[in-house]
Amino acid sequence: MHIEHIAIYCADLEKMKDFYVTYFGGKAGEKYHNPVKKFTSYFISFSGGCRLELMHKPHLADNMNELLDEYRGLVHFAISVGSKEQVDALTERLRQDGYAVKGEPRTTGDGYYESVVADPEYNRIEITE
Repeated sequence: MHIEHIAIYCADLEKMKDFYVTYFGGKAGEKYHNPVKKFTSYFISFSGGCRLELMHKPHLADNMNELLDEYRGLVHFAISVGSKEQVDALTERLRQDGYAVKGEPRTTGDGYYESVVADPEYNRIEITE
């Protein structure tokens, strides 16, 4: 078994798609639109085989990640970039481009070298080697 995809509801679908394509090398599929449900989405594919489904529906509650540091539910997902140097470089690039760095690059107690950043809608991403 493997995780096939993770889904995130977004306020700004196009901005989120561009973020994951630009910074993480994702490949966006065709935009899906269901006018009856007022639903749109993109699947973003990554080299490791997992996909991210970015979805939009009007009038959903806001994401609370910006306000809370700890909460129940999905807290983050991790994307491996291949090396410590790439973790450092991508973290700094995101910082320079105005994205929130929630955890500086470091080796964790369980041996991962990682940083934690927030995407445009404050979903947390661990960038790992």
